[in-house]
Amino acid sequence: MSTNVLQFKIATEEWEFEQIHELNYRTFVEEIPQHQPAEQPRLVDKFHEENTYLICLAGGRVVGMLAARGRRPFSLDQKLPNLDSFLPPGRRPCEVRLLAVEKEFRNSQVFRGIIALMWQYGTERGYNMAIISGTTRQQKLYRHLGFVPFGPLVGKGEAMFQPMYITLEGFEKKAEEYFRIPASSPGPSSFLPGPVSIHREVRKAFERQAESHRSDRFVAEFQKTRERLCQLTGARHVQILLGSGTLGNDTVAAQLSLQAKPGLVLSNGEFGDRLVDHARRFGLTFDALQFPWGEPFDMPAIQQFLSRSPAVGWLWFAHGETSTGMLNPLSPLQSLCAKRKIKLCADCISSVGVGPVNLEGVYLASSASGKGLAAYPGLCMVFYNHPVSHSTRLPRYLDLGWYAEHQGIAFTHSSNLLHALATALRRVDWPKKYAQLAEDSAWLRGRLRGLGLNLITPDTEAMPGVITIAPAPGQSGFEMAQRLEQAGFLLSSNSDYLRQRNWIQVCLMGEYSREKLDGLLACLARHATAGAGTARAAAVPPMVAA
Repeated sequence: MSTNVLQFKIATEEWEFEQIHELNYRTFVEEIPQHQPAEQPRLVDKFHEENTYLICLAGGRVVGMLAARGRRPFSLDQKLPNLDSFLPPGRRPCEVRLLAVEKEFRNSQVFRGIIALMWQYGTERGYNMAIISGTTRQQKLYRHLGFVPFGPLVGKGEAMFQPMYITLEGFEKKAEEYFRIPASSPGPSSFLPGPVSIHREVRKAFERQAESHRSDRFVAEFQKTRERLCQLTGARHVQILLGSGTLGNDTVAAQLSLQAKPGLVLSNGEFGDRLVDHARRFGLTFDALQFPWGEPFDMPAIQQFLSRSPAVGWLWFAHGETSTGMLNPLSPLQSLCAKRKIKLCADCISSVGVGPVNLEGVYLASSASGKGLAAYPGLCMVFYNHPVSHSTRLPRYLDLGWYAEHQGIAFTHSSNLLHALATALRRVDWPKKYAQLAEDSAWLRGRLRGLGLNLITPDTEAMPGVITIAPAPGQSGFEMAQRLEQAGFLLSSNSDYLRQRNWIQVCLMGEYSREKLDGLLACLARHATAGAGTARAAAVPPMVAA
């Protein structure tokens, strides 16, 4: 059995519910004789309208399910009138029922993924205890998971069940040991450019108790994080500011306002256009060369402009153009600017962390914590390779020299965000990540084209981890993204520049897996390809249930 196309989600489609009824029949009529046979091989649960079904899909087939319900009375209330007397007080419980997995998918990732999705579902909705009627055939398994038996057996004949409960903290204690749950969430799969899916270790670091930005421990970790960022990029210096990538670019613009010479801003997408806006807002003297979105820079045209404009003292561009997925040329611009003694500035907000970025010799470069570095949004970085001194002409918060004179901690900082960023930097083998991300991005681009989808950026100029898609004529990218979200996949479509162009994006900046990518492709094949159907596989023998 192949498990590389499994998708875990909350059931939303009519065809999914129909398959749930059929799996329910095979499990609780044919295998566990809890209900009487019927002419039609389908069993609609008595609480169907109130159930939330957590399912596993293999292609277009429901191969595993579990039902959750928080409304009283529970099914167990009808079997144990004094149910609450058996349970820990002060809890918000939900009842979990109808666990079933098709026979050929047992002893696989299916059971693990469904239970892990249940964990996420429960915590997101404030439940801190789950109760079940566990089949007596699987008591050893449930006890190993941390379930506590209570009360007498319920049921009859061959369909006997043991009432059991588990608390949230009890499950958390056992989950990683038994399931080895992947660090990324098993719930909705995020392919957004931000916020990105966060690794478990990074989440734990963020949740540490907040500490003073003046404490020795904070200062030590802060300086170590700066060192790691410089090692990652080849820059000599970096300042970490409390704010988004936009603040980083405002800081770059502020530094450029101290320059006597005019500049040049290059753009071939939304974020290049935003650099033009940053420069205008700071009253900088500059020209802008704007190229068509999704097309590479015209390097001969840039060289010709600079030859005609010898006074240009700085050049600013977006290295990773997130809007189109274009990776603009850093190294050629470094060489060009070095020859002409032009100060090169780069927006690397989306490129740092998704592939090698060499900032040696770059005058100023911005980045952020919440994209390729796969930490939480809220910190930005400005890299540089020259001495800086403070200037009273600049707002204090945008003055790199002020930060440098205060060892980088000029103002209040967030220890939670710093701990998360430090952990994200420390835990990754970066060369290995870059190689894997490049391989996965190329593979995914090929598969998307195989579905007939139009990709905005050519493969030769594509940035790893960001793929912008133009749906077929007559299709709404925003509506397509909404349908994908209902199926458990989060894609970017809601930004103004995407909606205006009817584009959607698949981004691999955070935690992801080939398993989730396969599920996304299967869903895209149904929702984005003309004539795609939702064919259902034939039924096969069922599994044990709970």
